[in-house]
Amino acid sequence: MSTRVTAGIKAKGSCGSRNVFFGVAPHKGLCVTATGTVMHGKLEGGKRVVKGMRRFEEIPHTGRNGWLNLLKFWRENRFQQLHKHMERTFNTLGPIYREKLGTLSSVNIMLPSDVSELFKSEGLHPRRMTLQPWATHREIRNHSKGIFLKNGEEWRADRLQLNKEVMMSAAVKRFLPLLDEVAKDFCQMLQTRMEKEGRGEKGKCVLTIDPSPDLFRFALEASCHVLYGERIGLFSSSPSLESQKFIWAVERMLTTTPPLLYLPPRLLLRMGAPLWTQHATAWDHIFSHAEARIQRGYQRLSTSLDRASPAGTAGSQYTGVLGQLMEKGQLSLDLIKANITELMAGGVDTTAVPLQFALFELGRNPEVQESVRQQVRVSWAQAGGDPHKALQGAPLLKGTIKEVLRLYPVGITVQRYPVRDIVLQNYHIPAGTLVQACIYPMGRSEKVFEDPLRFDPSRWSREEGQRVEAAGFRSLAFGFGARQCVGRRIAESEMQLFLMHILLSFHLSVPSSEDLNTTVTLILQPETPPRITFSKL
Repeated sequence: MSTRVTAGIKAKGSCGSRNVFFGVAPHKGLCVTATGTVMHGKLEGGKRVVKGMRRFEEIPHTGRNGWLNLLKFWRENRFQQLHKHMERTFNTLGPIYREKLGTLSSVNIMLPSDVSELFKSEGLHPRRMTLQPWATHREIRNHSKGIFLKNGEEWRADRLQLNKEVMMSAAVKRFLPLLDEVAKDFCQMLQTRMEKEGRGEKGKCVLTIDPSPDLFRFALEASCHVLYGERIGLFSSSPSLESQKFIWAVERMLTTTPPLLYLPPRLLLRMGAPLWTQHATAWDHIFSHAEARIQRGYQRLSTSLDRASPAGTAGSQYTGVLGQLMEKGQLSLDLIKANITELMAGGVDTTAVPLQFALFELGRNPEVQESVRQQVRVSWAQAGGDPHKALQGAPLLKGTIKEVLRLYPVGITVQRYPVRDIVLQNYHIPAGTLVQACIYPMGRSEKVFEDPLRFDPSRWSREEGQRVEAAGFRSLAFGFGARQCVGRRIAESEMQLFLMHILLSFHLSVPSSEDLNTTVTLILQPETPPRITFSKL
């Protein structure tokens, strides 16, 4: 690949070493053991700990005036290149720095060992940064908030109910056949298109396209099938205008969120700022789309229950996450609507975009593509049509998704507010400080990964048999712990099944293997979607 992360010489000890890290000599200071105990000048657990913990104010920073920093960001268009800004700043200031933008202040870290310490202090009710523009929209429209915008015991109670339908293994087995069906239909749609538009002789046609519009339709079709238990027909020759508007609304919502994070949303609301108006209008359309689907789902479930046995069950047919939540009745209808809407809004771009990167990387790494395909073929043949068994027998599929998300994480940070004071890189971090684990720079750092810019899905299988320090904190695209992405199992299964059927049906190549330029809205995505060549196997 064309660019390599510049890194200094790795320090031999976590504290007090005079070796250079990222060009910055680490400061001496107190160190925290694995159990969080601060020791003075002793060896404990093999770590040297020394005196001299540094004050919070001594953490390297990018400028003390948040408003000047924000103005500079806007002038230099840094929001769209925030991931690159973080990478450069770590290379300049070292593995920890402070940043203030407008009203938002954070401490940014990128080493797995520091991330491990952060997550040990997240408490029973982990908090991440609240997306205030989203919360303000819910408040002014009198919508209930889903778990994405909640904290405390209220968040925990709702999350435990949702976990049963989207995270537990029994739930995954219920919705896997639905995702498998959509993935197969997508490949059939692509085959039909290849026969109509492809070049070459019959049976040897190739089709070179920008697949991103089709991937967005696939993600929306799959999400609707799992969440609402219904297909919406997006693979037809003329997809509905309603669905196209929903995709547009999600993209507009994501694009307008980042600038609003650093300004008071209610002030912009009073001013009638166009940016806020666009953001609120996009959310209104998302809610309108979800409301229509939820009402249809409610009517179907009511009809099904009326026809059911006296026990009142809707039968053995899986009714989607919506139907399961309604049947069990543990959440109010308003809370079900709020959470289903959030899952829908967060379930389209966040799978469609990584699939763009996955097709590109497999296309420009033919040896990797063939090794994954061979494993998939064997697993699929042995699974007898069972998608759960097929995925279990093809760990390279999971490795492919992890590798894509290592190089191109959907969200470039994971945030927490520690519930107690902690020490990171010998700096004191007070409880309640916003700390961001910056996973884009982490994924491309030579200090964290060997040959980090090489696309190698097998690296994750190799690591399972090795003891790698803080290994669990090297793959954080879906977050961590109790507050990890609630749609994780849906997204992982959806992307793996998609790639499985693509690799069983097509060979992938790319017209250009040049590195992709990327940009950040609320998520990381290519500046220009890559073109992919599909050839029938």
